[in-house]
Order: sequence, then C-alpha cells, then structure tokens
Amino acid sequence: QVQLVESGGGLVEAGGSLRLSCAASGRTRGSYAMGWFRQAPGKEREFVAAIVKSTGATTSAESVKGRFTISRDNAKNTVYLQMNSLKIEDTAVYYCAADVHYQQAVSTSYYSRPSNYDFWGQGTQVTVSS
Repeated sequence: QVQLVESGGGLVEAGGSLRLSCAASGRTRGSYAMGWFRQAPGKEREFVAAIVKSTGATTSAESVKGRFTISRDNAKNTVYLQMNSLKIEDTAVYYCAADVHYQQAVSTSYYSRPSNYDFWGQGTQVTVSS
C-alpha cells in the first residue's frame, strides 16, 4: 500500500553532514508516523528517529540526539533525516519505515521497535570515514 524510497546516502568524512530523504508513494495518507532505522553488518536494526506526520512530534535515539533531526514535508510525501557531526559508528544502511496505526502517545518504546512498522524502504548506505 505504501512504497518508500530512500536517497541521499553516500560516503562522508567524520564530522561531516548528510541529509537522507524518504519519498513515499501509494496510500501515503494512511501512514500515521514515519521512522528511520539503521543497520550495520552483523548488528541489530537500530532505531534512529520517528515523526508523527500530522503533528510533527518526534522522538529519537539518545545516540543521535543533538546531531540528527527528523522532519517531514507532507505536501511532498517526504521525510528527511538531517545528519550532522557524523561519526564512524554512524556507518550503516539507513531505512525508512511507515506505521499506519494511530498511537495515543509519541513513545520511544513503541517507535523504536521495527515490528511496529508496516512498510519499509530498501535502504540507503551511509559510510563515515576517518
């Protein structure tokens, strides 16, 4: 019902910045919230940030707080992840995901769980070099 395509990944040096985009198509108005996750080889998929599309309320992981900012442009059906002060440990494939279900609260415990999302993009590689 929802197709998600990430873009904006690439190779940057530590301390640099990237902005990832997630373009949604299909039944996009059914999505209540959008999230960003990342996964490094051999590691679990890790929550990065999420945003409620209607209100703009956000939640993010402590590891990226103050460095990464999630935002959305509902008119463009696009969600962004602005990544500043990148560290080597930020290297991963970054995925966006959509949750179609209403939630009463913006809860990190809920939005940090990949199983709570209904649709996923294919990911975009972010590599941070020293």
